[in-house]
Amino acid sequence: MEMQDLQRLKNKYDIIGNDAALNRALETAVAVAPTDLTVLITGESGVGKENLPQIIHQYSRRRTGKYLAVNCGAIPEGTINAELFGHEKGAFTGAIGERKGYFEEADGGTLFLDEIGELPRETQALLLRVLQNGEFMKVGSSKVEKTDVRVIAATNVNLAYAVSMGRFREDLYYRLTGVQIRMPALRERNKDDVYLLFRKFTSDFSEKYNLCKVNLSHDAIGLLTDYRWPGNIRQLKNVAETVTALESRPVTPSSDRIEIGPATLMRYLPDEKDSMLPAPAGPAPAGGMSDSDKQMIVKAILDLKGEVDRLKAVVEAGGGAQPLPANALPHPGPHYGDTRIEEIEEQTGEPEAVPEGIPEGIPEGISMRKASDELIERCLERHGGKVKAAAAELGISERTIYRKLAEWKNKGRK
Repeated sequence: MEMQDLQRLKNKYDIIGNDAALNRALETAVAVAPTDLTVLITGESGVGKENLPQIIHQYSRRRTGKYLAVNCGAIPEGTINAELFGHEKGAFTGAIGERKGYFEEADGGTLFLDEIGELPRETQALLLRVLQNGEFMKVGSSKVEKTDVRVIAATNVNLAYAVSMGRFREDLYYRLTGVQIRMPALRERNKDDVYLLFRKFTSDFSEKYNLCKVNLSHDAIGLLTDYRWPGNIRQLKNVAETVTALESRPVTPSSDRIEIGPATLMRYLPDEKDSMLPAPAGPAPAGGMSDSDKQMIVKAILDLKGEVDRLKAVVEAGGGAQPLPANALPHPGPHYGDTRIEEIEEQTGEPEAVPEGIPEGIPEGISMRKASDELIERCLERHGGKVKAAAAELGISERTIYRKLAEWKNKGRK
């Protein structure tokens, strides 16, 4: 697909970004559109999977037919069969008349089934029959009816793993996965895409409410693009709009822009927790878990062990003000290790002495919080105030240093 055509497609559907994986997903959608193949779209929640079914429909021979989108996870299990396939009068309590289902309504068009991994097993069997021969029966009827519908499905769960756990039919899984398109998570995309999306969201919001457009300083851009965004584009949009609403001001003849630094932006970025990240939705062997699933489980176990070790150290230190041995504190991890000192002081209610191994020059017996401040301050001095370099040397996140700088500023510390 030519770059000009690809850019026109992005403009039409308001898709922002130049990441190679994103481009590949869009190109695949256009390529498969003229066929009637069933398509499965995978990816974490909030990555923008809902754009692809619309693109496939508009580039298909069914574009003059209906396009219906159904969120399978939002329909109660007791009524989902009636919603999808319709029902006869008196089929159940409240069925006061005959009703068409989505498969009948979308005849000749396209039906997008979002969160298909949430379908009950009974409904999965009925869906398999429709995909194989276009036949279905309304709830309360024995009459077989036909429909001609192009089905596009999406999921944020690993269906292969769901199959291995008995939660999803294996035959339906293979019927759905003829063509798979994976939408990349925001943290997997080109970092420039994150800033482009932020600018788009803040610009749209400020224009709608006549507010000054928000610009980010160089350091704030780095903080924004280094964040993992577990909620993906949906979370980024929420943060961008919140920042604009709370930090911007009405446009005046002399000012239509404001600049935000990292300390301000940091207040709107929730603490990163690896355990809260959604499980990967990529394909896996039908016989069991994928390598990425196994890695995720192993990592979760190691993280849990680290938490247990840390809590054990806190409990053992709770009987007095004895210093904690250096080896009682687990080695800080890349995402949550930088809050260990604060957590220990908060949970024990008293400062702990500095463990052995603290660099020379910091007196013994001072609180761990003060010791951490000294370490950060000295490291910043060595690197000429460069936060990124200091964070890399200390093995902590830039957010922690910015948090310290803001705390010192509030206390009047230079």
